[in-house]
Amino acid sequence: MANQLGKRMSCPECGAQVLVTKGGGGAIHCCDQPMQLVEAKPLPSAD
Repeated sequence: MANQLGKRMSCPECGAQVLVTKGGGGAIHCCDQPMQLVEAKPLPSAD
C-alpha cells in the first residue's frame, strides 16, 4: 500500500493519528496493526 502525501492515517486500536508528510511504499503500523486511512468529512452544501 502506497502512502500518499497529505493523507491522514488512524490506528484502530489506540486512536493515534498520523499525517503523511513524505509519500512512499509500505504500510504504517501502530499497536502491531496497519493504520487505516481517515476519510474526509463532506463539506456542507452552499445552497
